[in-house]
Amino acid sequence: MTPRDDTTEVTAAGIARLAGVGRAAVSNWRRRHGDFPQPVGGTGSSPSFALAEVERWLRDQGKLVEVPLRERVWQQLAGHPAGPLTALLHAGCALLLVRDRPPAWLAVSAVSDERMARLLPAELDGVVTPRLGARRERAVRVPDATALLPSVPLLRGVAELAAELGARQTFEFLLGRHTDANPRQYTLTPAGPADLMARLAGTPRTVLDPACGTGALLRAVPARPGRHLSGQDSAPELAALTALRLALHSDATVRTLAGDTLRADGHEDRRVEAVLCHPPFNERNWGHDELAYDARWEYGFPARAESELAWVQHALARLTDGGTAVLLMPPAAASRRSGRRIRADLLRRGALRAVIALPAGAAPPYNLPLHVWVLRRPDAAARPAPELLLVETAGLLAADGRDQQLWPAVQDTVLDAWQHVDRHGTLDERPGIARSVPVLELLDDEVDLAPARRLPPPAQGGGTELAAVRQGLGEALRRAVDLTPRAEDLAPPAEGSGRPPLTTVGELARAGALALHTGTGAGPAGTPVLTDHDVLGGGPPTGTAQDGTADDEPVRTAPGDVVVPVFGGGAAARVIDEATAGAALGRGLALLRPDPAALDPWFLAGFLRGTASHRRASSYASTSARLDVRRLELPRLPLAGQRGYAERFRELAAFEDALRHASRLGERLVRGLHDGLTEGTLPPGTA
Repeated sequence: MTPRDDTTEVTAAGIARLAGVGRAAVSNWRRRHGDFPQPVGGTGSSPSFALAEVERWLRDQGKLVEVPLRERVWQQLAGHPAGPLTALLHAGCALLLVRDRPPAWLAVSAVSDERMARLLPAELDGVVTPRLGARRERAVRVPDATALLPSVPLLRGVAELAAELGARQTFEFLLGRHTDANPRQYTLTPAGPADLMARLAGTPRTVLDPACGTGALLRAVPARPGRHLSGQDSAPELAALTALRLALHSDATVRTLAGDTLRADGHEDRRVEAVLCHPPFNERNWGHDELAYDARWEYGFPARAESELAWVQHALARLTDGGTAVLLMPPAAASRRSGRRIRADLLRRGALRAVIALPAGAAPPYNLPLHVWVLRRPDAAARPAPELLLVETAGLLAADGRDQQLWPAVQDTVLDAWQHVDRHGTLDERPGIARSVPVLELLDDEVDLAPARRLPPPAQGGGTELAAVRQGLGEALRRAVDLTPRAEDLAPPAEGSGRPPLTTVGELARAGALALHTGTGAGPAGTPVLTDHDVLGGGPPTGTAQDGTADDEPVRTAPGDVVVPVFGGGAAARVIDEATAGAALGRGLALLRPDPAALDPWFLAGFLRGTASHRRASSYASTSARLDVRRLELPRLPLAGQRGYAERFRELAAFEDALRHASRLGERLVRGLHDGLTEGTLPPGTA
């Protein structure tokens, strides 16, 4: 290890991960061992330590576990002296060199750190310029030798990880870890909505995202020869990250710029076939005072509170005639009074073609059912579209009435409706889901375009259907009663029956009794993904991998695995059965794979749900909690002694499932009776 690696710092939490212990153990080491490394940075309440010194001390004490390469590289990046964003940009440049010119990387990395830092800038510029454009027209700035020197150990580790995962997957892993560690700093567009928006745009050759963030929307554009992807973001680091991410993802021509798009559009002279955009919401300081006479406001000057309508008109101004813009919008933009004149003009001139309401939770902010607007730049030779497509997806639930939205069903429904309208200009009403509404019907005093107002949910009061629901509810309630724990099961244990000694998940992992994996949600396109919502709700996998490559090797579930959510603070654990096996493990989940000769999965899952153990193993931020799975406790018992607990925990899981099923059927029956009475499909009965 070279002296330069000493510049990488690590927090107490990072030390705990390196050693496979809890943070309390690190605090004890600092108090009890006088030779424990001294802090080199941070604050008094959150000090940081030199990674090399910490590893040396842990190794001398015999406390250093075998650290996976991913974790080691992540620690180097997170503790970089110039900050993780700078380290991520340096890593992205190096990965582009590894991907596009592997012989050049091998030559430049076969020398000392100091010489490598001097040679790298020229090599990086030689690969960045052909892919991302000349210096004056790109967001990525190749670092000089002085800036690169502290990054050399990290870049060596990144290249080693790329040999294992691939250059693109390595960058995605590091970027994902960084955004997961800093959730408040970024507004991310999830893969599902990003893929839907890209598919709504069709098959354009040139695509622009004027508020690109980390590049999720442009990354969702299918990789095809001749693609030209452009982006801009007010944060220079994000514009650079997007460029590197896209260059590693495909061979498309990539041009991203840094700057305030509305005030200083870097693509003013460019016209594209499609615009994809997830603009900032409720931004009052968008340039209202400076841009009053801007040529982009063809449909009206947006009010100060209507920043989203400024982004809509910017997107239309950057399109070629007939080009498509797809924007993710807050629901208020469809109905605020201050925007009604602009909405009306968008309708009259045929620019706004569809408003699609997504289920709440599809994208941040997760408490709102966001809308997707699909727009077309009017072609002078074409007549304005006479109808607007409205789609409401909030009612698309699983077939058995589960509360979790099935994203593939949402996507298929939206695309089917849009493609039909795009081909034929109209759509027969699909009750509660989709309808093409005549523009004249919408041009009233409000110009309210919210789909929920024009698409009330279909009444569920049909007598035959409700009779079947009632019968199913009766069977579910009887099953729940049969599975209710017996009174004798609730009696306290006999006096003198002491509690067995405890162990932790971390100790079991080090002993080989189980293997611990972390979910990424990656995988070939279409791979089912088990999400944290699925685990908490007891439902089937509802996520879908959007990566689109066959090279990814996701963590796949297998029968007998135990899956635990690591965010949110709730005590939950789920044993994977045959029906759920084979799904990719989603982000925010930990998978424990017990050795069947040492651990019963139901015994393991049952004790991992203990509330007190969860509290001890969780760390709390202002509004969220993160679970350190390695610190969860359970009794140390032989396999034979685990059987009784395992059987009880299995019975409790069956009881819980029966209660969930009865609850869902009960809600359907109540909702159906209300609808039937109010819609007149059921009689009021007699007093």
